[in-house]
Amino acid sequence: MSKARARSASRLAAVQALYQHDMEGTPQASLLDEFHRHRLGGEVDPDLDDAQYIEAEVAFFDDVVKGVLARRDEIDALLTAKLAAGWSLARLDKTLLQILRAGAYELLARADVPTGTAIGEYLDVAHAFFEDGEKKFVNGVLDAVAKSVRT
Repeated sequence: MSKARARSASRLAAVQALYQHDMEGTPQASLLDEFHRHRLGGEVDPDLDDAQYIEAEVAFFDDVVKGVLARRDEIDALLTAKLAAGWSLARLDKTLLQILRAGAYELLARADVPTGTAIGEYLDVAHAFFEDGEKKFVNGVLDAVAKSVRT
């Protein structure tokens, strides 16, 4: 199992955890515990015939979830500044919002992750939930975020 695939699984799980937190208000400690015990490693590897699960990188998952929750106001202000006139975060699909938050967090706080990798990975997450229109939206917003937070 490659580190890249483990991080991909971590990103998908982080978006799911952030969605759950947003919708149900699950406290951070309970949320992380639930995902550690029951959800991480629950994504089937499509390249394997015997339906093996992709193991997530737990520390990376934890960092994305904790980082988004700790810096949510900063991230939301950054995202709001990149939306078209007349749009607000409240108008966005709740899953789409979590994808943008997680991607923006990586661009802000994870200098070890190349810009193209962060954006591309969250395009893949968006593809798991949405059609091409939303993927283009995610690409546009995260690209704008990257240009403002990375040199």
